[in-house]
Amino acid sequence: MNRPLSAGSLIVTKCTRCRAELNHTIVAMVGDKIVRVECDTCHGTHAYHAPKTVKEAAAAKTGQTKVAAARKAKADPDEADREEWASLQSGMDPDKAVRYDMNATYRVNTLLIHSHFGLGIVKAVLPPNKIAVLFQDSKKLLRCG
Repeated sequence: MNRPLSAGSLIVTKCTRCRAELNHTIVAMVGDKIVRVECDTCHGTHAYHAPKTVKEAAAAKTGQTKVAAARKAKADPDEADREEWASLQSGMDPDKAVRYDMNATYRVNTLLIHSHFGLGIVKAVLPPNKIAVLFQDSKKLLRCG
């Protein structure tokens, strides 16, 4: 014989503290809806979470299946930097390069020579005190001013 649920009734639901399906006592209800429950194991009170219903598998569709298109390979950002370096290298005069000093200020397209990275060109000035420099190997962020 099924009695209607009310405060004080026992139900089995998932405890949020124990992380298991355990016996709970109904603490509060709004109309016919269970709102709060108390775990009979850990005595923790929490909101009631209705058990998830198992969805039936959708019937297999007969017909054509879509074939996924092959993905394009991502563009290598270092490759783009190398191509840009190759295109700019013809207009560079290493004799006019300024020696890099982290306390100096630089402008875009300034040619500079770094003790470790070599010859480079300033591509962006990032306030308050950084510059983006394109070297032969890669783009670097350096401190300035």
